Amino acid sequence: MKLISVVTGCFNEEENVEELYRRIRAQFEQLPGYQYEHIFIDNASTDRTVEIVKALAVSDPRVKLIVNARNFGHIRSPLHGVLQANGDAIIAMASDLQDPPELIPEFIARWEAGYRVVAGVKPTSKDTFVLALARRLYYQTLGRISDIKLIPNFTGFGLYDRSVIEIIRKIDDPYPYFRGLIAELGFEYAAIPFEQPRRVRGVTKNNFYALYDMAMLGITSHSKLPVRLATMAGFALSILSLLVSLTYLVLKLAFWDLFTLGTAPILISLFFFASVQLFFIGIIGEYVAAIHTQVMKRPLVIEKERVNFE
Repeated sequence: MKLISVVTGCFNEEENVEELYRRIRAQFEQLPGYQYEHIFIDNASTDRTVEIVKALAVSDPRVKLIVNARNFGHIRSPLHGVLQANGDAIIAMASDLQDPPELIPEFIARWEAGYRVVAGVKPTSKDTFVLALARRLYYQTLGRISDIKLIPNFTGFGLYDRSVIEIIRKIDDPYPYFRGLIAELGFEYAAIPFEQPRRVRGVTKNNFYALYDMAMLGITSHSKLPVRLATMAGFALSILSLLVSLTYLVLKLAFWDLFTLGTAPILISLFFFASVQLFFIGIIGEYVAAIHTQVMKRPLVIEKERVNFE
């Protein structure tokens, strides 16, 4: 029988991991033609998450656990878990129950129909209005400026054929924008829409810094527009400065005694150009930081222990 690997990254999800396990097991009970393994990769949780998963692993050998030595972040850790899977197809999802396990049968059906990538897309969600609007605007903007065509409303939740994972393994990106990487491979994909539910238990780990990090990673990984915009803006502002200077010179020569230049225009222009420079220096810094991460070639994670792996 074909083996399906389900990989769920977790960090302080003691209130969700047991229900997640039960719901995933229930889906495969409806799919007797498949074997499955459920890999939890834990990012050094400080609550009872590891203890609960170990208890599940004792009673069910299909449950496997990787515990990281420290918190390696929400980008590196899930990918490491995916690369450890042995399945003919790998399903990646979060452990917060916002990625519904009930889509697993449909994912597998589309995979069997010939799609090597089956993407769970969320055109709507039950997030707060402000957060939902910010995400929609970001994805729309990224889609317009990206060098490739990204999958709309895709967060990484989906099914991937073994051949796709092996290509990602060869790319060996130490800090990948996974959803963009999947789009860049160019495989024809099946999109399965769903409404993302609210988190019922536990606290989200997607704080402002985590969301900002993901947003900048998406931009620097798949678009050169910001740095080119910096060049074009610098050229345009230099032309504007020259025109303003010439205008002031002509007015001063024509109205020598009447025309006086106050301090306000000087201060306003000084702060304006300084803010523009700082903004674009920050943009360039993001690209330099991305290059720095690539050059260091550090491993995705360092493992502390494994449970139920041969």
